[in-house]
Amino acid sequence: MTSGSATTDTSPWFVREPSADHPARIFCFPYAGSGASAFSAWPAVIGDAEVCPVQFPGRENRLAHPHYRSYENLAAELAGALAPRLDRPFAFFAHCAGALPAFETVLRLAELGLPAPEVLFVSGQPAPHDAARDRMLGMTEEELRADLESVVRGRGIEPRPDMVELGMVVLLRDLDAARAYRRTEPVRVRCPIVVLHWRDDPDVTLDLLEGWRAYADSVDVQVVDGGHHDFMNAPDRLRTLLAGWR
Repeated sequence: MTSGSATTDTSPWFVREPSADHPARIFCFPYAGSGASAFSAWPAVIGDAEVCPVQFPGRENRLAHPHYRSYENLAAELAGALAPRLDRPFAFFAHCAGALPAFETVLRLAELGLPAPEVLFVSGQPAPHDAARDRMLGMTEEELRADLESVVRGRGIEPRPDMVELGMVVLLRDLDAARAYRRTEPVRVRCPIVVLHWRDDPDVTLDLLEGWRAYADSVDVQVVDGGHHDFMNAPDRLRTLLAGWR
């Protein structure tokens, strides 16, 4: 393979095809209602690992693609897209509800006999068996709309009504999948898990994240300064943690 070439044919699952220029990759999973643009402010490389945002169907440039409907479906389809791109060490980073399909994808890769990530980073999300405690699952549409507008403003963008309505369509479909998710008992994975707690997150407390300790032999909980959505700015402490697995 020549330097700078793509690893395989272009896939809609990636906003940019992983290159052959870096010895490792970090595949990044967005949170409910969002897409790969959640990582648009991240650097292209952290440490020596290329940042590879994953684009779920039914949003952004994949708006016309059918929604995945369940995390299990999403994991099964994504595993196939990932398979030819696992030719070097890799990690998963997943924020909020994105941690659940990321976890399911780790399980799916194992079922297929494919490589496991070197580490699974989960950010601001309770463990799968505690997923029903997600505050968004109990919010009204009015509350969800206000929350969505707040997140958009937090990114320095004034939310237009058409933007908000489109965002709500994606968010409500994603939340339907979240409500349908049922994993009542912990299932251990082969890779270490690093759990990130955002110090100023009023809704996802440190106690809520403790459930992840039942999911791997090695589970490390780290506290990062900032609020729930500050991961989008790739703060220095987060970059340091993400570079540390290598």
